[in-house]
Amino acid sequence: MKRFLVLAVVIPALVLPVRGETIRWVDFDVSYESMKYALDQDILTAQQEKHISWIDTLALAACRTGGKCGLSSVKQAVSDLKKDKSPEELLGDLYKYYAYYHNAYSAALGGLVGSYAIEKDGQWVPAYGLKAFSPIAAGYGYSHCDDFGVARSFGFRRKHLGNDLMGGLGTPIVAVEGGVVEAMGWNRYGGWRIGIRSFDSKRYYYYAHLQKDRPFAPGLKEGDMVQAGDLIGFMGRTGYSDRENVNNIETVHLHFGMELVFDESQKECNSEIWIDVYGIVRLLSQHRSSIVKTSEGWTRAYPYQDLDTMGYPDEILHIFHEKSQLSGREI
Repeated sequence: MKRFLVLAVVIPALVLPVRGETIRWVDFDVSYESMKYALDQDILTAQQEKHISWIDTLALAACRTGGKCGLSSVKQAVSDLKKDKSPEELLGDLYKYYAYYHNAYSAALGGLVGSYAIEKDGQWVPAYGLKAFSPIAAGYGYSHCDDFGVARSFGFRRKHLGNDLMGGLGTPIVAVEGGVVEAMGWNRYGGWRIGIRSFDSKRYYYYAHLQKDRPFAPGLKEGDMVQAGDLIGFMGRTGYSDRENVNNIETVHLHFGMELVFDESQKECNSEIWIDVYGIVRLLSQHRSSIVKTSEGWTRAYPYQDLDTMGYPDEILHIFHEKSQLSGREI
């Protein structure tokens, strides 16, 4: 424990800003295993009087470990949060870091978990849990490794700011989270690419190297609103060229990245905040969107609605009321 306290104390000031200041950097060092455990506890307690939010859990663990969030520290945080004590009481002097970590993790993970519904056999089925999707549609294989920060040299020497998912040409790519298509078209580095801003504006998702000739979902355009799991494009190997529609990437893959935006001045500049999404991609692999091709084109197998952002239709609302009466919990 003493080692953990020392780590927390020596965090550079530029990483842990004074409360109220805009966050300028996030070193997202949370493993898949830690996120998975925190998420499972969040879902398990969702209908209980004491709901243990995964973001609260990770923020508490991060304060104690200087942001490392090892699995043992996350398990301890869950155990402590189940007690009748606040994070301030649990952390003591370390509580001064809590707002930073909570805001940082809320920005990175805030749109991934919540209430949603899918339609099966004409009936809406509501659920609580992962409401974001893997960027790779269900039924399509892919491989990846943690390649964030690896050197890149095209154009200029720089670090890789995403996660490359290797797969087959034409693999359907879906929106991880709902939002608005903010950028779409050709980029000399990313080839055919799409940028989608989350509804709360905190996350900018970047999908690059889409397929030559047919990169995007039919009819999709800038300014469109998409739901999590909607088809947005197809995997390819375009990019590394000033000329449009050129395959200059050796291996077919999707470059998937997430930028955090705490202030609009952080967009399109040299101080952008891109985080390592490898663990997040692993987490999302358990929730994949089924996309099918029919004579009328591509469509979702199961219509979807984000109940946190789009509201509760009447046919879903009465189901939640029935569940809340059984559990004794308000909705």
